[in-house]
Amino acid sequence: MPQPLTILAVTNIYPSAERPTLGVFVEQQVKGLREIGLQVKVFYVNRAERGMGAYFRMLEPLAAAVQERKPDLIHVMYGGIMAGRVTAWNRRVPKIVTFHGSDLLGENLSGLVRKCISRIGIWSSRRAALRAHGVVAVSSRLKLALPAKVDASKVRVIPCGIDLKRFRPMDKETCQRQLGWHKDGFHVVFATNTGDPVKRPELARAAVEALRASRVPAELHLLQGISNSEVPVWMNAGDALLLTSLHEGSPTVVKEALACGLPVVSVNVGDVAERLQGIEGCHLGEARPSHLATKLMLVRQSGARVNARDQVQELSLERVANRLKDFYRETLSLAGQATACRRLADSLSVPC
Repeated sequence: MPQPLTILAVTNIYPSAERPTLGVFVEQQVKGLREIGLQVKVFYVNRAERGMGAYFRMLEPLAAAVQERKPDLIHVMYGGIMAGRVTAWNRRVPKIVTFHGSDLLGENLSGLVRKCISRIGIWSSRRAALRAHGVVAVSSRLKLALPAKVDASKVRVIPCGIDLKRFRPMDKETCQRQLGWHKDGFHVVFATNTGDPVKRPELARAAVEALRASRVPAELHLLQGISNSEVPVWMNAGDALLLTSLHEGSPTVVKEALACGLPVVSVNVGDVAERLQGIEGCHLGEARPSHLATKLMLVRQSGARVNARDQVQELSLERVANRLKDFYRETLSLAGQATACRRLADSLSVPC
């Protein structure tokens, strides 16, 4: 019986008591990997508290973690400067990097300083993609943002999974009472996380205002600072999820909404079109308030929940974790072959 793989998961976003919503999708991916039997140790680079300097002080403790755990593989679960540093260090340990969106696409709506840092992050991501033994893009669109020189054979499109045991249909009125929402209102849920401008909250507000102008008692509920354990209640209390982002990779909130039966109205971003394909009651709209309001009105007029449980089964934590495990084994096999080739070439003094 083969030994379980030991993975060192390197991340700069992970939930804590102070920041319970930071990097929940990474925590859930780690949970899924552990549940299928992999040994996963999390190496957290605390960028949120220690600033950019955390990246330049990380290699010594990382080396200690590798020495202690002796992982089969390092999985860097976000791109940017962190991924650039890790992939340039210790080529003997195979490494996979996952890219989620802004790490490859940038933060074009941020202030000047943040834009400059973002540009450095993009450059570091591209370098990391070239160096890594394996690359995961969470959507097909994001895969297109990788450098053309990245070997396509080492790239996989694997979106983050969701916990289908928690994200499931529940009684709408019960959930609304729990949150104190009026049962006669039209409740639009909008995930804004940390207030990132790339989410374009002003567009979401304008769309709901346009809906109100049509005498719909619409309310916009900002899914911000809410613990992940409460999110299923919000999804089941809402009438629609609205997504207005400038860019995304594979937005987890869309998958969570579909798993709960919540209709989705979204601009065409990331892999949303793929997720909504064939699901009646969900709509793609243009990034204009009036157009998004029209789509929300269709949801209002229907009043129905969506039936997407079959479509989201492939996104369960277990299935996504198994896809990652298969990729880990492929990557380790190829890395082993490359190492053997280099050793043979060195002994014969010929190129590999």
